[in-house]
Amino acid sequence: MKKLFTLATALTTTLALMAQTPPTMTDDIQKYTKAVEDATATATETPAWKYGGTAGINMSQASFSNWNAGGDPSIAFDATFNYSLDYKRGNHLWTNRLELAYGLNRTSSNGTRKTNDKIFFSSNYGYKIAKNLYVSSMVTFNTQFDKGYDYKVSSTDYISRFMAPGYLSVGVGVTYTPASWVTIVASPATWRGTFVNDDKLSAAGAFGVKPGERFLNELGANIRAEVNTPIWQKLSLYSRLDLYSNYLHNPQNVDVNWEIQLNYALLDWLTANLHFSMIYDDDIKFGKTATSPGQPRLQLKEVLGIGFQVNF
Repeated sequence: MKKLFTLATALTTTLALMAQTPPTMTDDIQKYTKAVEDATATATETPAWKYGGTAGINMSQASFSNWNAGGDPSIAFDATFNYSLDYKRGNHLWTNRLELAYGLNRTSSNGTRKTNDKIFFSSNYGYKIAKNLYVSSMVTFNTQFDKGYDYKVSSTDYISRFMAPGYLSVGVGVTYTPASWVTIVASPATWRGTFVNDDKLSAAGAFGVKPGERFLNELGANIRAEVNTPIWQKLSLYSRLDLYSNYLHNPQNVDVNWEIQLNYALLDWLTANLHFSMIYDDDIKFGKTATSPGQPRLQLKEVLGIGFQVNF
């Protein structure tokens, strides 16, 4: 009887333990399944950071000896560097872009002349308040590396140099992204400072500063539209249009700065590119003399080249 009681107790305990095991195993399976699902979602989630850019150099050379058609020996190079670093996750959007360019051309008759020169940096942060709409703040800086000349007038009397002019803009407003390749930034409150860090240019009152001063304050509105997209097979387009109106002085005269960059990949390392720039700035006067204040003019620049380019 005692043995029978012991056997019954053991059997009851075993059945109770077996009855408890399936729920425990089910919980473990559910936890494992959830962990796999979370890991899969993380792996397939769009990366928060997006970055890339190009570095390239275009070169050309020509020489002549007893050449009936004539010609002027020359050598030229144009180097460019463009880089974008963007962050987008949740309600946060942060875009950054750096552009550098420098080019020289040397001929036996004219010597060395600059053909390209640019330093540009922009950063824009936005916090999402509606679909594709962010309240944002932006900062932009641009100047050049070297002295610039109007070679039609003089090859020794420079008209610009590093930080003369230099432009720094800070603004607040909204950013609208109707598509992944389009960004529109409207900053109705934008401060822009113009630096003229050169005695000669400062004394001449260049770039809108008063003669003898080195700095110009402006307060106005800025609108920027950017497009960055492939448009046909290996052909890509980047375009940036900036419009600025100074509330404090002639707000009807809108400053325009438009950049277009087209790149066509001939091979993995060989690229044809076209850079086009158009600038109209009411504060930059041409033809200025002791008796004439000069006047603003539409500025145009085009650089076409074929050369080596690295994409990263």
